[in-house]
Amino acid sequence: MTARPTVVGLHVAKARRLPTRSVESVEAEAGAGLVGDRYHGSKHRHVTVQSATDLAAAAEALGRPVDPGLTRRNVTISGGDIPTKPGTRIAIGDVELEVVRVAAPCRLLDDNLGPGAARALHARAGTVFRLLTSGTIRVGDEVDLHPTP
Repeated sequence: MTARPTVVGLHVAKARRLPTRSVESVEAEAGAGLVGDRYHGSKHRHVTVQSATDLAAAAEALGRPVDPGLTRRNVTISGGDIPTKPGTRIAIGDVELEVVRVAAPCRLLDDNLGPGAARALHARAGTVFRLLTSGTIRVGDEVDLHPTP
């Protein structure tokens, strides 16, 4: 059996244009989002998840490193194929999430990471999820990309 991916980075931002800050853990509130994040309280966009593997591929295409915090995504996992089909579920630690949609590269990426970043992250920008259960998400938590219903 292959080892499950783990959470290798957590980032939140208090407001849309403010920089993200790295945290070791964050409270996930079902139906609301991550406490302290700009999308907390939004209807569907609760959490964004990206893969370090996709970031490495984007860095190769870009010709320079891609700092996970500058992508403005909340959760970075060590690897694996993050589901993109709406309704698909994953689990991070004991928190259950459901796919809403693919995360489009943000217009701020070229500002944060330099010219060409949005293009390099196309199809590598992660997935937007809604939170189905509450709990704490921590760096080091295992991620189940294929939980049994």
